[in-house]
Amino acid sequence: MKSIVEQLSDQGVAIWLDDLSRKRLTSGNLAELVRDKHVVGVTTNPSIFQKAIGSGDGYEAQLADLAVRGVTVDEALRMMTSADVRDAADVLRPVYDASNGRDGRVSIEVDPRLAHETAPTIAEAKQLWWLVDRPNTFIKIPATLAGLPAISAVLAEGISVNVTLIFSLDRYKAVMDAFLTGLEQAKANGHDLSTIESVASFFVSRVDTEIDKRLTKIGTEEALALKGRAAVANARLAYEAYEEVFGSERWNALAAAGAKPQRPLWASTGVKDPNYDDTMYVVDLVAPGTVNTMPEATLDAVADHGVVRGDTVTGEYADAKGVLDKLEALGVSYDDVVQLLEDEGVDKFEASWDELLQAVHTALESHGEGTV
Repeated sequence: MKSIVEQLSDQGVAIWLDDLSRKRLTSGNLAELVRDKHVVGVTTNPSIFQKAIGSGDGYEAQLADLAVRGVTVDEALRMMTSADVRDAADVLRPVYDASNGRDGRVSIEVDPRLAHETAPTIAEAKQLWWLVDRPNTFIKIPATLAGLPAISAVLAEGISVNVTLIFSLDRYKAVMDAFLTGLEQAKANGHDLSTIESVASFFVSRVDTEIDKRLTKIGTEEALALKGRAAVANARLAYEAYEEVFGSERWNALAAAGAKPQRPLWASTGVKDPNYDDTMYVVDLVAPGTVNTMPEATLDAVADHGVVRGDTVTGEYADAKGVLDKLEALGVSYDDVVQLLEDEGVDKFEASWDELLQAVHTALESHGEGTV
């Protein structure tokens, strides 16, 4: 009998790990997860690196060398994060080769302080692509308004992109448009479209966290009955939009030139509310051609007791729209929620980056040679 993670993979869901650290690499844990849990990709973000590097575990030797060189805090941070991503990409290179470049990818994010600046985001993305120097890398760019033209410009350079911090359906549609524009420009620039990959990271659990809070405040029976339903409904409608865009004539023209679709990636899939099934943001979002990036605790829960029921997305669009319509009728503003979540997401990553910079500054100073 196939394992649960094997069943999930068979349904067309790529299992990625939403975590990375030096210790996970040096201990062989990442290689074990690839072998035993069908992990075929890794995502990182500033909060993940803040937790990993902030602990100091495994980074001491590199920090000492960086301190002796007298590098800036920003340079030291990029050297450490890019080294982890490069090494993880090497671990996943066999997956990349076996999947013809589809999976085996590791993401590294542009400096979150640039989230509302287009030109610096483009420059940073190009620099990170050069620095990591692995074909199985994704450069993560946030789906802010300033990020949209940056996404197109970076793809036009032949660089693979993970678009992050997507919460709303309208913004997701704009992201897909930016993707198509980028590929059209890449084609005009003479790039081989078959070598360019992209995913669109649509955030899940945070939607329920915010909307549930508002429903609890309303407190009626009707409101409470909707708790825990908004996030999955939102993601299912995102998949409906994905099917529409990647069934269009515009897309077909790019596919004929060798392009691969930008896969929806379900992010933030760890369940925050202990009253909910701890696998719900995985088993309720099974659909062909998707990615689910999970914290290790969620991956373990799915492997242990997840129930794969086949495609749980494509037949649910009417019900999903009904959930969002009921929320609006109760006075829960979808537009307000998704804008708040985007703003909070950018702020959270920027705060994590600032904490990380401070931790690196302290570590460099402790070696006696660090600069600011």
